[in-house]
Amino acid sequence: MLDRGSRGALRTLSKESADIVARHLVAAGQYLETDPERAHQHALAAQRRAGRVDVVREAVAITAYHTGRYADALREARTVRRLSGDDSLRAIEADSERGLGRPERALAVIGEVDLARQPAHVRTELAIVASGARADLGEFDAGLLVVEDALLSVRDTELRDRLLSVKADRLDDLGRHEEAEEVRAMLAAEATSDDAVLYIDETLDEGGAEAAQDEELSESEEGESWDEDEDVVDDEESWDEDEDAVDDEEPWDEDEDAVDDEEPDDVARSSDTRVGGDDDTDADREPPPSAEDGVLTEEERG
Repeated sequence: MLDRGSRGALRTLSKESADIVARHLVAAGQYLETDPERAHQHALAAQRRAGRVDVVREAVAITAYHTGRYADALREARTVRRLSGDDSLRAIEADSERGLGRPERALAVIGEVDLARQPAHVRTELAIVASGARADLGEFDAGLLVVEDALLSVRDTELRDRLLSVKADRLDDLGRHEEAEEVRAMLAAEATSDDAVLYIDETLDEGGAEAAQDEELSESEEGESWDEDEDVVDDEESWDEDEDAVDDEEPWDEDEDAVDDEEPDDVARSSDTRVGGDDDTDADREPPPSAEDGVLTEEERG
């Protein structure tokens, strides 16, 4: 199920279109880690119905990035920034520049961001990409410094672990292999200590637990219900390519920043600098809609 903010962004659509787009977005998120190509097709299906909705373009940017379509991801990330003024996809924008073989541009993108106004997870992603870009340029000391600086202000354990993993890579790049292994050993020890057994209160019987879960789910679904009086009904969201052409135009100098349709074959990117790493797949969810032609069948809508 979509979060409240994403559902709110779909209120400019008719109820039927909003429901179909929402299902495609949920499916895109569900398949992102396990089947990125399928996730991307769902995002494109949503885009065909709601091409000017920022959360839809964001889904296209993220899935394009995860499938290695860096030129598409770069364009869509910039479009989202123009539509919403949000810098949350700057890391994808910068890392896509890396994927296109332009680490200098990646650093320029990061340099435009006011880091002090960004949440910890955004600062972490930007630091990881910046470190990777420095490594691409052979500036391993600078890449290590970027990560060490980020570690001073990040307290979240998961984010720190990601930064430490990149730190180990930079230490390896500098030939400091023993220090790199020490960092990795520390990460392994922390992962082992986090494996704790969850003890359930014996006084709570199985039926009581299921009842509590059902009540929580019911409350959640009520919170996500649509208010038809607030919906702006539009029979169909059409994407006028002439009106929306500005989304595809980039404010950069075309001579300096022409985005190639195809990524260079010789670009090799380290897996540790890939933006985002959480698996959002939930096997218990209702089976997602088909991305074929971007249309849901009657059975799937049911």
